[in-house]
Amino acid sequence: MNTPSKQNESNSMRSITERSRIFAALNELHLKYRNLGEGAVADYIPELARANPDWFAICAVTPDGQIYEIGDYEQQFTIQSMSKPFVYGLALEDHGRDAVLQRVGVEPTGDAFNSIIKLDSSNRPHNPCVNAGAIATTSMIKGNGPTERLNRMLELFRKYIGRKAYVDMSVFMSERTTGHRNRAIAYLMLNFGMIENEVEQILDLYFQQCSILVTCRDMAVMGATLANGGVNPLTGERALDANYIRDVLTVMYTCGMYDYAGEWAYSVGLPAKSGVAGGIFAVVPNKLGIAVYSPRLDPRGNSVRGIRVCEELSQNFGMHLFDALLDQSVGCAPDKTPAGSLPEGAVEVGDQATSHSINENGCASGSANAANILNSVRR
Repeated sequence: MNTPSKQNESNSMRSITERSRIFAALNELHLKYRNLGEGAVADYIPELARANPDWFAICAVTPDGQIYEIGDYEQQFTIQSMSKPFVYGLALEDHGRDAVLQRVGVEPTGDAFNSIIKLDSSNRPHNPCVNAGAIATTSMIKGNGPTERLNRMLELFRKYIGRKAYVDMSVFMSERTTGHRNRAIAYLMLNFGMIENEVEQILDLYFQQCSILVTCRDMAVMGATLANGGVNPLTGERALDANYIRDVLTVMYTCGMYDYAGEWAYSVGLPAKSGVAGGIFAVVPNKLGIAVYSPRLDPRGNSVRGIRVCEELSQNFGMHLFDALLDQSVGCAPDKTPAGSLPEGAVEVGDQATSHSINENGCASGSANAANILNSVRR
């Protein structure tokens, strides 16, 4: 019979082994794609063109705060369009679902992120992930003047990241100086009555929003915050009302990858958002936040390495949202995988079951260590 001390020692050794296996899986993907030379660094914003095309990082964060990272995970870059779902959540908190839906829809467009306005039958942008919808969403941030609105936005990102948020002023000025297309979109929106008269103030806030500095680790923490019902897993601070998690994740799933959204939903199957600085973050609800950073972009403005890594993680660990429905092993039916064996291409990460529930604060609870999480997702 094991004594409590021996049991604790055994659990500790198992945890170390499981963490090593997860790191090995991420390291394998990093090694596989670090020399991939496809894609090009964004240059339509001059400051973004200064990025090193070889920067590459992968990070995963669990709802219990475990962090797994490889590569240039501390390299700072600007959040760009990955900011849009979080600001959409703030607009929902400020105004409520019905009021936001009157100003911004939730329909995918199939268009590029910076396409000139396409309005739906209600005279509104189709969704908050295209630039027109994001500008409309940013215009809804409450505050007495531009300084208070900026401070509220920075406070929002502080809650998600777990540290003070900063704007990269050189990128902000670069966007402000060269953002002619966004300026044209904003004035067209003013013409159609979609935003108020303070167009330049709205654009400044939008450019500042896109110029917030993050790391790959930060984005994984932000993804894990959404996965954890809106509560930052590192600080325990709530960043988003649990009532609006569904709204944000739904828009990310259907619209987050622009004119690649359908193929992403088919091949990866996770709520996600990309940015032209080279970041992609994805959410496995109740289980994981994932982020990849690599500045080389495909023609749609998505990170080439980021898409490859997310595709393999989804396939190898069965992370697609519909895998659980089709396999039924995350639910009531028994696991059909023979004892002692793994699905082809999967990495063994543990053998304990995991159980999650939503407490009164809307947070995921229950056993949630990283190995159990990846094991349950894989099945």
